[in-house]
Amino acid sequence: MRIDFAPESLGAGAFYRLLTAVVVPRPIAWVSTLAADGTTANLAPHSFFTVACTDPPIVQFTSVGRKDSLRNIEDTGEFVVNLAPEPLFEQINASAVDFPAEQDEFDAVGIEREPSLRVKPPRVAASPVALECRLHSTLGIGNSTLVLGQVVHAAVHEDAVVDGHPDIRRLRPLARLGRDEWSTIGDVHELARIAYRDWPRS
Repeated sequence: MRIDFAPESLGAGAFYRLLTAVVVPRPIAWVSTLAADGTTANLAPHSFFTVACTDPPIVQFTSVGRKDSLRNIEDTGEFVVNLAPEPLFEQINASAVDFPAEQDEFDAVGIEREPSLRVKPPRVAASPVALECRLHSTLGIGNSTLVLGQVVHAAVHEDAVVDGHPDIRRLRPLARLGRDEWSTIGDVHELARIAYRDWPRS
């Protein structure tokens, strides 16, 4: 037996909570931006995040509502996606506070910044990966905005690289689940894809 949930009868808020409980785990884009004044930095986690295209390299995240991240990106055309690592769990959560637009989250939460190489918004110094992005496009969908950014530079901390490749056990990314739940990577299993030519025939 299954329990049926209809969006039109459950309501947007309740169905949102259902979706975020079952579309899991969700990687976190810890997005840093600069306001139009060029000095006030914003830092916020967004858990609707993935790769949109490989050539050119484009990542996407969704802003639910008109967040400061979205306004800054629309004004400046630039942002950085910082990987959200397990050791910064409390700071990541704290950066989700609805601070006023003039408040710099780096300062408010006590997060060290470092300069980016190709864009103006700063990186999170303690994050093992920073994807520097220029705005490709946005798409308004209902109460949300899909933000697509072309990655113009990727910076990975040398301690997180093994044999020339980022190592998941060293990146230690966090993920969002439902309600106030978060997760770590847990067990890692390796399984190669099977090419059709190798598919067993009866």
